[in-house]
Amino acid sequence: MSIYQWGGTLLILLFIVGSIGFLFRKKKKHHIILSPSGYQEVKIRVNGKYMPNTIVVQRGKPVRMEFIREEKTAYSELVMFPHYHKSIVLPYGQKAIVELFPNEAGSYRFTSQMGRYQGTMVVRDTTEKYK
Repeated sequence: MSIYQWGGTLLILLFIVGSIGFLFRKKKKHHIILSPSGYQEVKIRVNGKYMPNTIVVQRGKPVRMEFIREEKTAYSELVMFPHYHKSIVLPYGQKAIVELFPNEAGSYRFTSQMGRYQGTMVVRDTTEKYK
């Protein structure tokens, strides 16, 4: 085998190993902070997507989501919560807060006005960790 064939084989092996590592990586756990006022609080950055885009909360306790829009694209101007019939405008570089009261377990989406950015609020009966 020539040096080029060895190099090509090595690159293919590195790509395969990297792909396997990516597929089996651990997902970050997004912990919700329980404030003294009883709200489950989470900060969500908006920059190309919602970060985090999945949050897990406990049913029956109010949720306060603080969005911080870090980009100026029109796609990120608004976030909608269809199940709760709510939407809020996200001013660039400023905090925007929405409060929700999740009284039913399930998964509820939140999206930008055109659906380009999407997130999910998973409501559970207990405080078990998101897997």
